[in-house]
Amino acid sequence: MNDMQAAVLTGPQELKIETVPVPEPRAGEVRLRLEGCGVCASNLTPWEGPEWMRFPTEPGDLGHEGWGVVEAVGEGVTVLAVGDRVAALSFRSFAERDIAKADAVVKLPPELADQPFPGEPLGCAFNIFRRSDIRAGQTVAIVGIGFLGAVLTRLASEAGARVIAISRRQSSLDLARHYGAAETIVMDDHWAIIERVKELTGEALCERVIECVGKQWPLDLSGELVGFGGKLIVAGYHQDGPRQVNMQMWNWKGIDVVNAHERDPEVSLQGIREAVDAVASGRLDPTPLYTHRFRLDQLDQALDATRDKPDGFVKALVTYA
Repeated sequence: MNDMQAAVLTGPQELKIETVPVPEPRAGEVRLRLEGCGVCASNLTPWEGPEWMRFPTEPGDLGHEGWGVVEAVGEGVTVLAVGDRVAALSFRSFAERDIAKADAVVKLPPELADQPFPGEPLGCAFNIFRRSDIRAGQTVAIVGIGFLGAVLTRLASEAGARVIAISRRQSSLDLARHYGAAETIVMDDHWAIIERVKELTGEALCERVIECVGKQWPLDLSGELVGFGGKLIVAGYHQDGPRQVNMQMWNWKGIDVVNAHERDPEVSLQGIREAVDAVASGRLDPTPLYTHRFRLDQLDQALDATRDKPDGFVKALVTYA
């Protein structure tokens, strides 16, 4: 097969599926026959077409949550073989095939056979959890229960923390309970949420607060919920413009602020490996999070669903035959 199907964004909220040549791996690379790719919230701003976005995109561009099977290996690759099933750190996976560096993939064990595995976002959650320094006995507020917030709820509760989940939709709060949240609060009234958290913590507020939304108000709220000497972990992806913070309050409370996004590929891979072990062992079951599936030619619908969040939506997967 010399050609493949790939998505190309042609303008704001416009895409087409093109037939393009199958890429060839260079030295130190592998080619993946993709089984699927998750849709990330970070895809939404480029989808809307901000001034800095350039169209048309490269085929498959923006897709970075892919998994599949090694189809070809480049010169010098000895640690992977054709037929290995892997999750990859690659960046043009809204296509039937993608190229990845051989040292940027993680093998999937037999326990995960036939299961979707968007490794990048799962690994992201494990890296955020590590950066959060959560310990048994702490109270942890998680603001925004989507895919990331749900996984973090599971990891924090498993670590012995008391998790307060805060989110807009009842379905999200129900999901947080499923993953171990001790308390849930509807995210609708800024001051009422603060007072409720004070009530739940004896006025002490929270040792850890993880903001998972990526918008100004949830960031403001999260800062208010951190207790003296606690940590505010910014896990939301704030890509739609500058933010203002209440530095006076942050100074007064003496809090640490952790920007939990990783850019070191080896750290990202460490998170994916931890996620593989957790899912393969049964410690984490992400199946309830994969709520919506689409074909490649429905990528526009997948992006819109990620933006609009229909009832019960958590994460969209684009899967390939």
